[in-house]
Amino acid sequence: MTIKTTQLKRSFAVGSETVHALKGIDLNVEAGEFISIMGPSGSGKTTLMNIIGCLDTPTSGEYYLNNQLVNELDEDSLARIRNKEIGFVFQSFHLLAKNSALDNVLLPMKYAGANMADAAIRAKFVLDQVGLSDRINHGPSELSGGQQQRVAIARALVNKPSILFADEPTGNLDSKTGEDVMNLFKELNEEGQTIILITHEQDIAKQSKRTITIRDGLIETDKQI
Repeated sequence: MTIKTTQLKRSFAVGSETVHALKGIDLNVEAGEFISIMGPSGSGKTTLMNIIGCLDTPTSGEYYLNNQLVNELDEDSLARIRNKEIGFVFQSFHLLAKNSALDNVLLPMKYAGANMADAAIRAKFVLDQVGLSDRINHGPSELSGGQQQRVAIARALVNKPSILFADEPTGNLDSKTGEDVMNLFKELNEEGQTIILITHEQDIAKQSKRTITIRDGLIETDKQI
């Protein structure tokens, strides 16, 4: 699945002022890429992720997802894309505290109306893929931070998304655990998964294959690594 944005802009009203978070972003992403989007706080990187992740809509400009103009889609269509085509991993794991790892991973498939017997097989497969086949019945309180993030990654992968977004995925992890999570992303990318990583850390960004730096709502640099 490809991404193309043309002069993408996003403004917000903050009190009596208007904040221009994105000021004209032209971006192309091909299927199978592993990209980091970098920038300081307030640069617009999270706003960009929210738009290309179909969580928000631009003020102006065009966004094409697999040659389909996303601007024209209604909320139901956007929800279907988010559920079936896009996976999200966040800095905070957002796991349900009373649910096991397996039940947390099953949630997106329940929302998608999947056959639950087939869903359980798929959920166990992705938990094994992230190295947690021996922890499927453990709740979040019984898992380390790194294991909780792996559950979150499995949950993001369970519906076989075309694109995986990771917003500061190592931010709450120690350096060794963060390295393990980055190695998992690299393995997933080698298997063909498109990954877009949002980070402010140079050492994390350089592990991707392409780094885009955003500053003041504009792309400052776009480098292949």
